[in-house]
Amino acid sequence: MSRRSGVLEFAVLGLLRESPMHGYELRKRLNTSLGVFRAFSYGTLYPCLKTLVAQGWLAEETTSDDPLAAPLAGRRAKIVYRLTSAGKEHFEDLLAQSGPDAWEDEQFGVRFAFFGHTERDVRMRVLEGRRSRLEERLEKMRASLARTRERLDDYTLELQRHGMESVEREVRWLNELIETERAGRGRAKGRPADQGRDDTNPTDTTK
Repeated sequence: MSRRSGVLEFAVLGLLRESPMHGYELRKRLNTSLGVFRAFSYGTLYPCLKTLVAQGWLAEETTSDDPLAAPLAGRRAKIVYRLTSAGKEHFEDLLAQSGPDAWEDEQFGVRFAFFGHTERDVRMRVLEGRRSRLEERLEKMRASLARTRERLDDYTLELQRHGMESVEREVRWLNELIETERAGRGRAKGRPADQGRDDTNPTDTTK
């Protein structure tokens, strides 16, 4: 499984944990709630859904507003995807993971969206890991800028500075979140993934 497909599967399972959805609604939620998926297509989503159904983590249910009229009109009934008991257990296992993959740009943004369902100690490990990863990135960016500053034109130099400022902002944001968690003021478990959030991607940093 590629890292990209793994992130999508995690997001699909997380959204369906809240309620069953058909493909169109699920794609809309992925687009609006999780900025990292704004550019993906049905051609990406449906193979993922079929894989999750085959693994027993999702179940398909056929629905229609008018089941008698639909066949006569040539309309296709909608397929609603529902998380199975095995799917819920698998999602809980994924939520408990806090290794390096959870700190990367794409993975972290999606993991953060489901922090409301994540145990506090796992949230802390992911936040601290992400901060450590960004601090390493920032150190490398500063060292690179110091070596090449004299050879860069004004626009390239400004772009480098903008990238560093983006990383510095996220580090400050992570520091605030970590302090909030340590003080026991983390958001309650079970909070919907997109409630109270805007479409800003918290991981929009220059690599």
